[in-house]
Amino acid sequence: MLLDWQFILIFAAIAVVFPGVPILIARFIRPSKPNPIKQQTYECGIETVGASWIQFKVQYYIFALIFVVFDLEAVFLFPIAAALNQLALFAVFEVILFVLVLAVGLAYAWRRGALEWF
Repeated sequence: MLLDWQFILIFAAIAVVFPGVPILIARFIRPSKPNPIKQQTYECGIETVGASWIQFKVQYYIFALIFVVFDLEAVFLFPIAAALNQLALFAVFEVILFVLVLAVGLAYAWRRGALEWF
């Protein structure tokens, strides 16, 4: 029984060692010369004016997440639309369920006002 799991344990150990060793080596051999210029906030080559930590409206992030969800919907629906005549009836119902779940999410976001800018 233990022999069945030893491959997973070896794989997990390798998964920790491969990224961990180069990070530790780099930490010891890198030059470390901190100064005030290196500690400044970098903003696209432009010097920051005022406080660099400001709050953004959460609505922008929610709008971006809604965009990503419906962008992924399009990515999943194009191949299905291309092969629709070759799909089984069960697959068609799964696609309809997928679109309905996304429609419910859109209706919820719309009702909560996530799509309103002002």
